[in-house]
Amino acid sequence: MAVIAKMCPKVRVCVTDISQKQIDKWNSEELPIYEPGLYEVVKESRDRNLFFSTDIPKEIQEADVIFISVNTPTKTQGIGAGRAANIKNCELCARTIAEVSTSDKIVVEKSTVPVRTATAITRVLQANDKGLKFQVLSNPEFLAEGTAIKDLLNPDRVLIGGQQTPEGIKAAQTLVDVYANWVPKEQILTTNLWSSELSKLVANAFLAQRVSSINSISALCEATGADVSEISRAVGMDDRIGKRFLQASVGFGGSCFQKDILNLVYLCETYGLDECAAYWNQVILMNDFQKKRFSEKVVAKMFNTVTGKKIALLGYAFKKDTGDVRETPSMFVLRDLLQEQAKIHIYDPQVKREDMWLEMDYTCHINHDNTPNLDASVTTSLDAYSACENAHALCVLTEWDEFKTLDYDRIFKSMAKPAFVFDGRNILDHAKLREIGFEVHAIGKPDPLTFNDL
Repeated sequence: MAVIAKMCPKVRVCVTDISQKQIDKWNSEELPIYEPGLYEVVKESRDRNLFFSTDIPKEIQEADVIFISVNTPTKTQGIGAGRAANIKNCELCARTIAEVSTSDKIVVEKSTVPVRTATAITRVLQANDKGLKFQVLSNPEFLAEGTAIKDLLNPDRVLIGGQQTPEGIKAAQTLVDVYANWVPKEQILTTNLWSSELSKLVANAFLAQRVSSINSISALCEATGADVSEISRAVGMDDRIGKRFLQASVGFGGSCFQKDILNLVYLCETYGLDECAAYWNQVILMNDFQKKRFSEKVVAKMFNTVTGKKIALLGYAFKKDTGDVRETPSMFVLRDLLQEQAKIHIYDPQVKREDMWLEMDYTCHINHDNTPNLDASVTTSLDAYSACENAHALCVLTEWDEFKTLDYDRIFKSMAKPAFVFDGRNILDHAKLREIGFEVHAIGKPDPLTFNDL
């Protein structure tokens, strides 16, 4: 919405929320989320044509186009628990729109939703007793956290799905005209509603599939002495494959990949496509395997015990340039090492301790009530050097650029010996670290202690 306001200064944009605390943050100098370039975009348009408000009925009544942008979490209980998306919030939005609207509206699904959710939203809207007409569009978002502003200003494509009726096509054209202020027409795709809804799930599934594919090969590399980076380069130079999303790592995280794949799995199961469901579910299983494999390697290489040992985790966000910790691989590594009774020190330049615990409780069910001495076992450090001081090992779990340029001579001198490095993102200079004296283990890289013929 901030980018639309920036690129369409004559369009009034208002973001609403039921949380006064959230709206107050959006109206302040300290935004509630970290995203490179976002503050500048918000500041440019705020109070000009970009507004933030909790007066939802008023803004619905004044709007011509309403974007539903609420979360659609995976169900935790009931039918489809653990796989199906819960669209309760989308339905509540539709009911509120139908209740308070006084004129016809275009309602846009911005949330990632299961295919045919538009049917439910349309039925709720059409049940209004005021004779109002609503057109429902699907406009899924393909941005990536960390590069969101760039992705929005220069999108690969904008996808708009609508009913293939004169009214539906006209509504879709209204939204096309908004994006056409800065996006070339040939990059704005219009489809039917169901194709648009499903495209978002499929796009995320394909990206996650590539990550799990190369991660599966990384395990084979470690077993055979091959180098996954060399394989990624060789494979990626094939134009049919391409080089993006072929970087082996500790695993993927974030709010979208796992949730959307599980949603896709459930859809396949619902329509009796069990083989398709199993195929996509394997992407999740491989990601879980990769995270567990990393934790097990830490324990195995450190003489099969980390009990009482200090281990530094560098990075907690699921990727660099964001403070988002949802489904972050770091959380699962932390969980595993806590179960091994290690003393963990964490440094991340953007993640707050309270956000860490909220996600740990929600996803791993680890909290201060059921885990004694949790605060004593996990320390959040102000910088990488204090996190690593007297540590037996350091694990790089987020690919923050600053980790590439740390003074590792200084870190080595401050650590217990032997000093271990576990590079879960393959961003460090392993040869140089070994020269300093570290014992280095990385994803998909040959271990010199095992393959001394290389």
